Parts: sequence; structure tokens; C-alpha cells
Amino acid sequence: MTILKVTGLTKRFGATEVLRGIDLEVTRGERIAILGASGSGKSTLLRCLNFMERPGGGTIALDGQVLGREGRTAERIYRESELIQVRQRIGMVFQQFNLFPHMTAIGNVMEGLRTVRGMPKPEAEARAAKELARVGLAEKAATYPAHLSGGQKQRVAIARALAMDPEMLLFDEPTSALDPELVGEVLNVILALAEEGGTMMLVTHELGFAYHVATRVIFLADGAIHEQGTPDEVLKNPRKDRTRAFLASHKQFSF
Repeated sequence: MTILKVTGLTKRFGATEVLRGIDLEVTRGERIAILGASGSGKSTLLRCLNFMERPGGGTIALDGQVLGREGRTAERIYRESELIQVRQRIGMVFQQFNLFPHMTAIGNVMEGLRTVRGMPKPEAEARAAKELARVGLAEKAATYPAHLSGGQKQRVAIARALAMDPEMLLFDEPTSALDPELVGEVLNVILALAEEGGTMMLVTHELGFAYHVATRVIFLADGAIHEQGTPDEVLKNPRKDRTRAFLASHKQFSF
């Protein structure tokens, strides 16, 4: 079943065309890894899907329902209530955690439940505690972000996204801000979610993780889908020269 359908998605920042006509369908249970060089449009694509950035053109449909309505330009018009609903259904985990420093771990996880969902405090607290336990941080519930490691902060951020019970999770390079020894603890949480059958899109430079966890790999170049297929097809037997060059540059110093 198709959860998300993107047609002709475009985005510009000033004179720079960052996304150029992206067409994409995501079915329930898919795990899509998005690869590409810096500036290829990977993060912008995720941010448009979650409406952290407004798409410049094209359409996004959730469960068959096209979002927004046509305006006088290519850019569609979206109601704020519609965007709030989208952000509940499509969770996002950022590179930089984005935790509130004045709130404890459990307070951060509860925040969306209280402010967006209007959930009573005892119920929100119970849900938040359950999600912290799910990412292995039950004992850190009362800890403030300043006293958490980078890996623990990212796991709190994942718990916060999970608490909203999204249909799909977007991960924007969730390990890129972490020290190497902390990467594994975050990848293990994402792996566990994948094994539970969660639908996710993951922008990553961890090629080995993409190979073992993704059901589909997309290689973006210059704001367009340059190549896509199974991990074996794209990562081991790429058809396009540009994909091969990108993979070779990542393997140059591997051992």
C-alpha cells in the first residue's frame, strides 16, 4: 500500500534549483536509503516531505490524498492545520538533535504530545516513558540534554518522533554529528525499528548500514533521482557512471 506519493517535486533557494522534478512512491514497510554528494538535495527532499520547507512545485499525496490546493503560481497553498497533521504522520529526526535544553529527556519526548496532541499530562508521561525505554534510555528520563552524550541525545530525539506514533519516519543523517564510537548505538535503534516493520527514509553516508537495512537505495545528483534500485543493484552493481564514482570515493579509504 502506497503511503506517500511525490510527483514533480521542485524547490529553489533564490536562483539555485535544489530539487528538479522528483517522482517517488513509498509503500508501507519500505526502508529507503538516500545517498548523494553534499548539495545534491537529500536533506531538502526530506524537509519538503515533512513541510519543514514548502515545496516550490509538484504535489505530495498521503494515503492517496493530495495535500494543499492550487494557487496562482506553481507553489501550492497549504492550510496550517493540514501541515500540523502531516508532521504528526511523518516524523523527522534531525542531524543536530534539536532538543530543548531546559527540558529533561522525558519532557522533550512529552512536548509534542502535550502541545500538538493535547494529551493529558499523565498519559503523555506514560507514553514518553515507554518510548524512552524502547530506545534504551529509561534510566535517563530525568536527565537534561547537557548531561547526555551525543548518541543519547539522538536516541531521545528518536523517542520524541516515535511518541507521536507516525506512519513514517524521516532520518536526516542521524549519525553525522556523532563521535565515531557513538554511531553504533543510534544505528542499532534504527535497525530495531526496521525489524519491527517501520516505514522510513534515511539520508545517510553509512553505506554498509544502507546495504544491510534498506529495501531500496536512491542516489540523488543535482536535485534529481539519478539511480535507484535494491541495495545490491545500486551499491554493488550500479548502472550509472556518476553512481560508480560516488561509491568509489567513499570506498577510497576503506579497509
